[in-house]
Amino acid sequence: MRAHPRRHAWRNRAATTAALLVAAAGLAAGQVGTAHAAVACDVAYSTNDWQGGFTANVTIKNLGDALDGWTLGFTFTGGQRLQQGWSATWAQAAGSDKVTAKNLEWNGKLATGASTSIGFNGSWTGSNPKPTDFTVNGVSCGGQPPVNQAPTVSLTSPASGSSHAAGEAVPLAATASDDGAVSKVEFYVDGALVGTDTTAPYTHSATGLAAGSHTATAKAYDNGTPVLSKESAAVPFTVTGTSTPSIVASAASVSVPEGGSKTVGFKLSRQPSGNVTVNLAKTGDADLTVAPSSLTFTASNWNTAQNATVSAAEDSDEANGTATIAAAATGHTGASVTATEEDNDGDTPPVGEHVDNPYEGATGYVNPQWSAKAAAEPGGDAVANISTGVWMDRIAAIEGAGSAMGLRDHLDEALKQDAANGSKPLTIQIVIYNLPNRDCSALASNGELLIAQDGLNRYKTEYIDPIAAIMKDPKYAALRIVTVIEIDSLPNLVTNLNVAKCQEAKDSGAYVNGVRYALDKLHAITNVYTYIDAAHHGWIGWDTNFGPSAELFATTVAGTAKGFESVDGFITNTANYSALKEPHFTINTTVNGQTIRQSKWVDWNFYVDELSFAQAFRQELIRRGFKSTIGMLIDTSRNGWGGTARPAAPSTSTVMDTFVNDSRVDRRIHAGNWCNQSGAGLGERPQANPAPGLDAYVWIKPPGESDGSSKFIPNDEGKGFDRMCDPTYEGNERNGHNKSGALADAPISGQWFSAQFQELLKNAYPPVQ
Repeated sequence: MRAHPRRHAWRNRAATTAALLVAAAGLAAGQVGTAHAAVACDVAYSTNDWQGGFTANVTIKNLGDALDGWTLGFTFTGGQRLQQGWSATWAQAAGSDKVTAKNLEWNGKLATGASTSIGFNGSWTGSNPKPTDFTVNGVSCGGQPPVNQAPTVSLTSPASGSSHAAGEAVPLAATASDDGAVSKVEFYVDGALVGTDTTAPYTHSATGLAAGSHTATAKAYDNGTPVLSKESAAVPFTVTGTSTPSIVASAASVSVPEGGSKTVGFKLSRQPSGNVTVNLAKTGDADLTVAPSSLTFTASNWNTAQNATVSAAEDSDEANGTATIAAAATGHTGASVTATEEDNDGDTPPVGEHVDNPYEGATGYVNPQWSAKAAAEPGGDAVANISTGVWMDRIAAIEGAGSAMGLRDHLDEALKQDAANGSKPLTIQIVIYNLPNRDCSALASNGELLIAQDGLNRYKTEYIDPIAAIMKDPKYAALRIVTVIEIDSLPNLVTNLNVAKCQEAKDSGAYVNGVRYALDKLHAITNVYTYIDAAHHGWIGWDTNFGPSAELFATTVAGTAKGFESVDGFITNTANYSALKEPHFTINTTVNGQTIRQSKWVDWNFYVDELSFAQAFRQELIRRGFKSTIGMLIDTSRNGWGGTARPAAPSTSTVMDTFVNDSRVDRRIHAGNWCNQSGAGLGERPQANPAPGLDAYVWIKPPGESDGSSKFIPNDEGKGFDRMCDPTYEGNERNGHNKSGALADAPISGQWFSAQFQELLKNAYPPVQ
């Protein structure tokens, strides 16, 4: 069987400001320990501060002889206390201001000119001055701090040219960063100060604006001496003349495939003083229905869209029926949505037409080899006919290795299933996964190609070119071929450059050039759809990873032959376990007056689940230049988290960590755990258009295929052993030194793991019927 590895779940949060605040360089040399190395070093230190706490990032650069082991030292001068750290063994003795950080096994060797990044969380009272007395192996890294730089700031809301009703609060939002710390962000409308925020995310609601044209700007201030500031570009918007609150629909019209459904979101334009009931009524074609019949909005959820499902029943006519969904509420201007049934009894889209959403109105390809394994498990026949991804994780997989089907075999089988499917099109999902230095910070999912061994050229000529040649065979033109592009690739270039293979991938351009080549070759085929992997909320949900990841995607795709036209969308949570929705809390929930972001589980992330992250990341990608028609996919194959451990209601505890741990449906020991997770369940079944901005929920990782082996198992696939797949492992700095949560007796990645399949089936949410 083709093996495909797991999703490497959590990376260093890199929660630091964009530039370096303190840089110290020294040319001192000396004898240290038994290494007899001439030590010269450069240390860069930056922080992201909030009231009473901070996250620090420290980059150590070796300017002297190669080091085999290092210890960083420095002294706090403001009474700060070390709380927890990562990528090193951190220590601060009680009553002492001196801090040390000793290398871990994997980052102890530093060649001349090499760097490594480490970090920690700390607390402060009064002020948080930066240390200046850095040493490495006892040798001072002296020097002068760089000249203070002005912060950067960008206004992200309102959207340029947007319209807002009079009396409606206009949402203002900005992102800002600095080489030190941002002290505050001011918001201006037409040059007049309307609000100030001192904590990211920086927001303000502007009220009482007169009807007419306006401009908004944001101005960020740093914490330097003297204080420097920077103003954003002006964003125009309009306030309309009406002061009556209204119901806002996510779309004015919706097309619903016969036998299928679509969702439409509704919210209010203005915060109400009490509960508002929005009644939904349908007139028109009897085959079109809407549910539920009413939605209730409160003073706290008025601006969060609630979805109504519009369904079209199967019928025997060939007419595209229409209906009007009217949304009405007392004291509010109503909204209406025109629903059109997409009849499937007459003509189908032209063969090979490139549609906006390849999942809409289509059935999914069922991999017969996975289906047979699933059906052989007790109760597995209930899900054995669900569409799953087909992984091309090595060159041999194209032709088929051993008894495994190759790419042509799968496409030929897809033609047979399409022929038996009536007039509906068929969508088959192929994972493109073989970049050189693949998944550069992992072990269980490393690949066969290396950059240093002509890997990029082999990737192009021996891997992408043959795949493209097969896919463009005219006999497959009626299939909708969805390609998932390179799991765990580009985000590594944002968060894991302290790993040598990741730094090599960045310096050589192999990841960027490889992804561009794949897009150019595959999207040129009319019936092929390209979705780039976009990690998950527990990887790039922090603000310092979120924007840089979107920017890297934008610059990568802009360099393709067709630019932003070469991408249909992005996929999150591939082969991972992050919950689709946390029903009992949101990122805005507070406990005992504290934001939920302060909990150990959320850890200052801006997102608590995949749906909120995917929808927000889509908007950020569009803001960076991607088409407004891009759609998101979420892999829900293993993030159901059902069973008896699933909380039925929010905790009543007023202790932050207790509340979160007792309320969260994601039952992993730590959000950094990714391998064969105990307690996990099958998630939402694949479906098209499940939520605004989402093309589909999909099962890309076939349930029952292992993430990695519980112990080292010799193999001819180049698969290593990662301790995060060992249930006895005590963890590392990336998962807070917690148990791995992995199931025992697992085979190497991609091989069938019956115990995992049974676990997923038992804990499925929604439950398997």
